[in-house]
Amino acid sequence: MTAANRVMQSYGRCCASPNFFDTFYQHFLASSPAIRDKFTKTNMVAQKQLLRAGILNLVLYARGMSDTKLRALGQSHSREGLDIRPELYDLWLDSLLLAVKEHDKDADSDILAAWREVLGKGINLIKSYY
Repeated sequence: MTAANRVMQSYGRCCASPNFFDTFYQHFLASSPAIRDKFTKTNMVAQKQLLRAGILNLVLYARGMSDTKLRALGQSHSREGLDIRPELYDLWLDSLLLAVKEHDKDADSDILAAWREVLGKGINLIKSYY
């Protein structure tokens, strides 16, 4: 099974857990004051839906989908847009993997490594727009 398929299955297990996205944001917001500042006026209900779609787009990109959505995300998150500094994506991924470990009963070191590999491709594309 490919890394992208393993991540897709893991993501399905995570999405079946009702608190997965809340857990992610608890970890992510706790990871840095800079991140907390970025979310002070954010509608978190809408943000969780954006996150759900964003993770899916990262996985689909690794599976060969066009980079159009990730390029748009990179532009909107660039210094001219939301000004999301590249190093904040590392905290984002670390927080996501903590949530995966908590919500995917099958998450082991191989699955977590697959998450890093698969999402890293799209994250690097997004970072390149900064």
